[in-house]
Amino acid sequence: MNLVHQILNVAISLITFMTILISLPPLLFLRFVISNLRYIFSENVAGKVVLITGASSGIGEHLAYEYARRGACLALVARRRQHLQNVAKTAHHLGAPDVIVIPADVSKLEDSKHFITETVEHFGRLDHLVNNAGIATMSMFEEFTCVTNAAPVMETNFWGSVYSTHFAIPHLRTSKGKIIVIASSGAWLPAPRLALYSASKAALVIFFETLRVELGGDIGITIVTPGLIESELTKGKFLSPEGKMVVDQEMRDVQVSAVPVEPVERCSKAIVDSVCRGDRYLTVPSWMRVTVLWKMFLPEILDWCNRMLLVTKPETPPTAAPSKKILDYTGVKSAMYPPSIQ
Repeated sequence: MNLVHQILNVAISLITFMTILISLPPLLFLRFVISNLRYIFSENVAGKVVLITGASSGIGEHLAYEYARRGACLALVARRRQHLQNVAKTAHHLGAPDVIVIPADVSKLEDSKHFITETVEHFGRLDHLVNNAGIATMSMFEEFTCVTNAAPVMETNFWGSVYSTHFAIPHLRTSKGKIIVIASSGAWLPAPRLALYSASKAALVIFFETLRVELGGDIGITIVTPGLIESELTKGKFLSPEGKMVVDQEMRDVQVSAVPVEPVERCSKAIVDSVCRGDRYLTVPSWMRVTVLWKMFLPEILDWCNRMLLVTKPETPPTAAPSKKILDYTGVKSAMYPPSIQ
């Protein structure tokens, strides 16, 4: 058995290298051609039915507006009814011919079944499912005195998307529809205080990559990995170690520092454009894609930089982190953050 593995260690490496060397140039050319064709023959979503979770704010809210401008019918899902109703009014004004509001908690199985069923009963079909609902932590793992206080992160971010997808698949298969997954670049970036959030997003990526293989071409899947986008998270809203949702803009400044925050309108337009083209992946802003190379080839430097900038000694408050000092001393917040989150 050891001999077999030794042979495979050498043979598989050689085969992989030769395969990449031979197939990469024509594959890149083919991708270029397909990308241009998808751009030309981009999907028209006018009259189609789009269900968006986490639609009461942030990316979900502005995805609703972007789909509305293109004439899609909308089913908006979130826990806050009044916020949803406000978004629905704006979406209708922007061009959505029909909008329904469904207050629900995606982390509950029965709620997920209910909003998929209600959408299909109302519109008679489902074309796009946007799994956007999510919450974040912004605390060191050791700060959770009871680790189960962090359970809502996985229950909402991961299981909320799994539940809704499970009930939506039969309808999406009928309509040859699409699933849009709002994951995060945190799925590959090891940022302190975001361990549980990043883990939930990494789980989303591998789940939907595997589901794409299982479904074949029946249902399109676009996995979106945003960087820092204007949202409730970048406004400082997160789950505390005590398990309560809080708003702390000082901790937000520690975590975000002087990294540019993408306006949510631009992000939402890029997502819908990408979905209509049938893209498999999208990273917004696009420069965040280079961080994958840092993760692959320079992981030690990436880890060191994150620890040096974001981690303080136990006796020192987190707001004394170099990341916060850089933001305060340089005065770049006005240039890096959209006005709505400053």
